[in-house]
Amino acid sequence: MPVVEDEPRVYEIRIHGCPTALEALALQDPIERLLCPDPDHAPPCEIPWSFTLAGEDTGTTLVLGVYTSCGRAAHVADRVRTLVGETRSVAVREEEAGEWEELVEQYRIEKGLG
Repeated sequence: MPVVEDEPRVYEIRIHGCPTALEALALQDPIERLLCPDPDHAPPCEIPWSFTLAGEDTGTTLVLGVYTSCGRAAHVADRVRTLVGETRSVAVREEEAGEWEELVEQYRIEKGLG
């Protein structure tokens, strides 16, 4: 299925259903390998990304921030959904740059956009 390209934006891919922060953090490494299979590659990564945690009444949510097109964000969310299995829900939504400004800046620098 071709990935639809549009202007990059910040998207959050939220992985719900982690009872503890430790369990949420344990998902980071396998998700990193999805995004960057060769950690020793020359920069830049295809999609700028970063993690944070969000606390919720039902546990901890691992939040993956990406700066990419809508189609690519949906594709990454599908891959994450497959990785984490059916016991956790995965949702993707567009966000303001806000706390993800470093992803926008990384993209600008790596694309030579000043």
